[in-house]
Amino acid sequence: MAQQRWLALDGLWGRLLDQLDRTVARILDRALSGEDITVEEGERLFAAEGLELNALILVADELRRRRVGDVVTYVINRNINFTNVCIKRCGFCAFSRGHREEEAYFLPIDEVVRRAQEAWELGATEVCIQAGLPPKMRGDYYIELTKAIKRALPDIHIHGFSPEEVWYGATRARCSVADYLQALKDAGVGSLPGTSAEILDDDVRRRISPGRITVAQWVDVITTAHQLGIPTTATIMYGHVETNRHKAAHLALIRDIQRQTGGFTEFVPLSFVAEEAPMYRKQLVPGIRPGATGAEVLKMYAVSRIMLNNWIPNLQVSWVKEGPKFAQVCLNAGCNDFMGTLINESISTAAGAQYGQRLKPREMRRLIRDIGRIPAERTTTYQIRRLFPRDGDDHYDPLDLIDDATAEARFGSYHALVHRPDVRFRELRHLVQVPVVPATGERAAGPAAE
Repeated sequence: MAQQRWLALDGLWGRLLDQLDRTVARILDRALSGEDITVEEGERLFAAEGLELNALILVADELRRRRVGDVVTYVINRNINFTNVCIKRCGFCAFSRGHREEEAYFLPIDEVVRRAQEAWELGATEVCIQAGLPPKMRGDYYIELTKAIKRALPDIHIHGFSPEEVWYGATRARCSVADYLQALKDAGVGSLPGTSAEILDDDVRRRISPGRITVAQWVDVITTAHQLGIPTTATIMYGHVETNRHKAAHLALIRDIQRQTGGFTEFVPLSFVAEEAPMYRKQLVPGIRPGATGAEVLKMYAVSRIMLNNWIPNLQVSWVKEGPKFAQVCLNAGCNDFMGTLINESISTAAGAQYGQRLKPREMRRLIRDIGRIPAERTTTYQIRRLFPRDGDDHYDPLDLIDDATAEARFGSYHALVHRPDVRFRELRHLVQVPVVPATGERAAGPAAE
């Protein structure tokens, strides 16, 4: 049976090659031969259209099949964005608020722990902790938050704190990035989300997020984490002002880091949600696009698989950004992971994403099976916890039994949270802030902290 499939594929591929642009055909043939393609070749693939696009998706899907098989994984997790207060003003972010604004919220540590405990009782193995950068934050706050969660739930995996947050925490603590990461690891952080990457090009970053950490700083945090034995994810945010060259160069940089460290667990493309993003809504950035088209999304996944296949096996589709139905389609463009249940989602929702903030495990498995793939629940670091039959199952996780009609009342939502008077940042700021103390001696290297 396998031999027949290979013969059929070879025949189909030969007919396709004859109809493709010679350059595209050569690039795809090299990829199928197991070679790493160059930035220039990746840039050319991002320009694929028509039959070239179909061939690109076919090759990405074949490489996925060879690398990881037909299993599609997901994780049962919960996002906890404990504050939307941030000293930065990134043009793409509709989530952040200034500390004096009415919609500025803050979840105290006991509430974060309560949410983590609730998630654990519903079958979650991971909590993802990310937030804004509150002004005058105590340098040890992320560490103390981590310790509190682990005291209550010693076996839960904390996937927490982006490179931007780590840099800010180290700056506020007046210590090196390495020392801060080691403290986070000792406190119980199991892995870092490789967000705040956007496009790893400083010119683009200055346009869409002036004041954000630089490419060199992002790389420093990520590689230091890997050296300390802390795995991370890697991301890209696209569909705004970047070019095909920027995307290909970003993928090549991620690949180079992985060659050196081996510390990335997955790559996660994230398309720009434009509706409420200040730089789009107010047209603050010349040439800003209204997010990626469907074809751009497919090309992003497919080229990511082709450029990273030899180095990072796991490619995650975002149902929050693309919707569950289109995310299912993207599984055929090189992806092998369906993200997580989330339970709460604030950042994309604030930007205008319309696909909700939770997805039940049974619904994920239904969508995975519908395209002939095999569903599996995983850990954060991609160990398989439960492999499900291809043809169906009668397993229900506690999260599957939550009534959709009452879910928001139980779990809350971003739009409700920003209007809750009991979590106003201005009333709770003393829980996270320290008084301003004049700096003495040599300043720690890092971004300026308010």
